[in-house]
Amino acid sequence: MLVAAAMAIGLAGYYGPWVPHRAAGLVVVGLDLGEYVKFLPQVASGAVRLHRELFYLPLLAGSVSGALFASRRALPSWGRTLSALAAIPLALAMLPPAWNPAVLATAEFRIQVIAIAVCLLLIMPGIFLTRHLPDRQALAIIAMLAAAAAVIPAWEFLKVRPEIEQLYTHALPLGWGWWATLLGNLSASAVALASLITAAPDGPHPSQDGGRSTCFGYLDRPEEEQSPRQSSQQDQESPAAGRQL
Repeated sequence: MLVAAAMAIGLAGYYGPWVPHRAAGLVVVGLDLGEYVKFLPQVASGAVRLHRELFYLPLLAGSVSGALFASRRALPSWGRTLSALAAIPLALAMLPPAWNPAVLATAEFRIQVIAIAVCLLLIMPGIFLTRHLPDRQALAIIAMLAAAAAVIPAWEFLKVRPEIEQLYTHALPLGWGWWATLLGNLSASAVALASLITAAPDGPHPSQDGGRSTCFGYLDRPEEEQSPRQSSQQDQESPAAGRQL
């Protein structure tokens, strides 16, 4: 569950201040940046080019990862249920602040609507399909999404940070939310990659029952691949069976 804990830290940072200020009304959190940046004059004029939808990557990564966690049968039922329930509000958080069906049908919000639909479909009925996805592939998806959620929004924010400082007429430090989002998601990606490596067929961490440990539990090893202990036990049982005959 280290991956989930690290992603939770990243999501806490996403809901925390990226633009800190003593006046609460001037604080900008990561969740608001997708809408906030399009009103910056330099972005609206095209002088600074960015894709505002990239600021929603932490929500996309969290929702998809939650759906994948919910489909892992090696996890306890309470963990799967909690992951599924957390994935739903994370997906819906990508909706614009004031929306209706006509607004969502416009080209401006098309990418967000597609992302929300994908996340919700992965939860239901996707959980029943992704449960057959091997743990290694699930770990690879989580690692890539977490890395993207860490690096890309952080970089996009640095691109518009000078313009935000012009509006505030003074230099602004990076808020703790920016750091938590970056480091939390990077940690989640690193843990998922480490678990992916140790879960490889030639990995060094076999479980007691012949499987290999991952953050989801233990992967089953092919039947033809036996541990030395199992082989020696079978060799000892064979002569005994012959004497009985």
